[in-house]
Amino acid sequence: MSTDGVSTDAVSGEPSRLRADARRNRERILRTAMRHFSQHGIDASLDEIAREAEVGAGTLYRHFPSREALLAAALEERQAALLAGAQQAREISDAGAALGAWLASLQDYLRSFNGLPAPVLAAVKQQGSPLCLSCNALVALTGEFLDRAQQDGQARRTVTANELFLSALGLAWVLDRAEACGTTREALEKVMAQGYLTPERAEDVTHGGG
Repeated sequence: MSTDGVSTDAVSGEPSRLRADARRNRERILRTAMRHFSQHGIDASLDEIAREAEVGAGTLYRHFPSREALLAAALEERQAALLAGAQQAREISDAGAALGAWLASLQDYLRSFNGLPAPVLAAVKQQGSPLCLSCNALVALTGEFLDRAQQDGQARRTVTANELFLSALGLAWVLDRAEACGTTREALEKVMAQGYLTPERAEDVTHGGG
């Protein structure tokens, strides 16, 4: 209804109030989800998140239609830190060291929440996942650092960005369990970076030797 062509909604400010309420609900859900994912991992109860955020399940799903959508939103702050890490790695003159610095930052990001590597891996295979866009960007960034190291002769040219990203993803999953399994992050990262073959044997395998 309107008076002199002016909407009564505009006069009362009702739509703005609703938009503000919706925005506050979304922010409250997101803050609560980040805390629950940090404490309980990616399988944290969405019902508990909604309850603590003081919204109904319908409101949660209206803002975040799936667990993956909520995860993607919860990771945005961590992604900003990761991109800052990428910029710092770009400033390292040694290409091999720059690649190593990027991979370390990437692994830290992939360990943001316990269990995160699983949905990230699923997103790599399922292009419709809300996490897919960030996965594609991470593979592209990995390719940037890998290409520079390959050009400088510090990384094998047979390695692809996708393979290296998947290796980092697998290592991130293991790193959460490293101490319980009797090893360390440093030891596992050394195996990833240098392999398990001696330099001579690695050369034989690369050239198809027996």
